[in-house]
Amino acid sequence: MNSCMTFDLDGTLLNHESKLSKENVESLKEAQKRGIEIIVATGRNYPDVVEIFKETGIKTWIIAANGATIHTPDGELMHDVPMEKKKALDLLKWLEENDYYYEVFSKNYLYTPQTARELITIEMDRLCTANPDIDRAELEHYANTQFKQTNFSFINSYKDLEDESIPVYNILAFSFDLQKLAKGWETFKEDTSVTLVTSGKYNFEFEHLLASKGHALTKLADHLGISLQETLAMGDSMNDLSMLSLVGYPVAMGNAREDVKAVCLEVTDTNDQNGVAKTINKMLNQIEVAN
Repeated sequence: MNSCMTFDLDGTLLNHESKLSKENVESLKEAQKRGIEIIVATGRNYPDVVEIFKETGIKTWIIAANGATIHTPDGELMHDVPMEKKKALDLLKWLEENDYYYEVFSKNYLYTPQTARELITIEMDRLCTANPDIDRAELEHYANTQFKQTNFSFINSYKDLEDESIPVYNILAFSFDLQKLAKGWETFKEDTSVTLVTSGKYNFEFEHLLASKGHALTKLADHLGISLQETLAMGDSMNDLSMLSLVGYPVAMGNAREDVKAVCLEVTDTNDQNGVAKTINKMLNQIEVAN
């Protein structure tokens, strides 16, 4: 049972400060020591995941950009599903015209417009002025989580990405304006040429129709000769549903959305309570007893 364990990052393996706890790191190492294949499946871009794990000594398979890329533990790109370039540019044009902060996940960089961060500050100011009870520190935390990612490259506009040699794996739109978020979702929810998901309270994301954590995990499990029925997966957000609904043992974090909890066999503690470590240790104990 559970010859493979797959984990989302934000809200799952990472705590609210976007860090890996000592407990989670030790449990991952112990699982690997027992011969269990560890896979990270995240909405983050691949270079960002490498940076997060840099000091841990852990090498894993990495499904990044919501399933658009798969990298081996040694860092080789095994598979990728970039968006069709014209479609990606059309989406970016719409986001720019409607004043959204956006990030474009590509091979080596995370592209964002020069002026994009100003948009977030302006939205934050407006929101706090209109709603004095809002916790500005919490909003700043969400903004800083975006800005702390790795390998940013600042562009003048989406037109800088027209070069066909620049793959677009994922487009993330971020806003503190809930009406803007709703507008984006309503505009594209019926678009059958892309996958539309959300991975957090203030974003929505686009990727190729065949790019999802579920698609990527299926491909990787087949490559590794692992049964999805013998796979554990853990997550907290909508972009985790595609993989959680496939595996034999789906587990939701205590901080997960209710629709994520609804498709899982169990709910563990939150990401700040080392829910991942507790679940891994429980599974390893069960395997030991069974043997």
